Amino acid sequence: MARLLRAGERIAKPWKNGGGVTTDVAVHPPLAGLDDFLWRVSIAEVRSNGPFSRFPGIDRTLAVLDGAMRLAIGDREPVMLAADSDPIVFSGDAPADAVLIGGPLTDLNVMTRRGVFDARVTRHRAPATFRSAGGPILLIARTGLSVSLSGDAFDLRTRDALSIGDEDGEVRVASPEPDFHRVEILRAR
Repeated sequence: MARLLRAGERIAKPWKNGGGVTTDVAVHPPLAGLDDFLWRVSIAEVRSNGPFSRFPGIDRTLAVLDGAMRLAIGDREPVMLAADSDPIVFSGDAPADAVLIGGPLTDLNVMTRRGVFDARVTRHRAPATFRSAGGPILLIARTGLSVSLSGDAFDLRTRDALSIGDEDGEVRVASPEPDFHRVEILRAR
């Protein structure tokens, strides 16, 4: 069954390293904390330069929703990330450090316990149509979205999410804004 997850109902929590604030969009198992989740989708507001929290045994996918940063991860060349960038995947074991470009930013962070779950995060342009099968899938609205699934209609506002379970059906997305993110949580192979 699809569930609308309103941004305004989320509770802000400090980052693991204490350097900022994040809100959980969805976590599995539902009451898991930072040390025992199997997968976690969150949105963070980053207000200053600095290191990311380390998460050993976790794979991370990061997408910028608003703003821009230069992200250095381990020994990799630093990359520029902005709202129009594709998501980046990296190990939570690796040191990561962000330098903000032009002020604060908001990011989408997807974390999966390595060997248990994988995540596929894609940036889409509306309108879009795809099939839902074997979920869970979360649609994250950058600004606003209209979604229809199996005859049900959902209107998402800025940062709202639609959680789509295991049901099989056609998902249609329309929006006056050009993009949204689709998060697919998959069993590790």
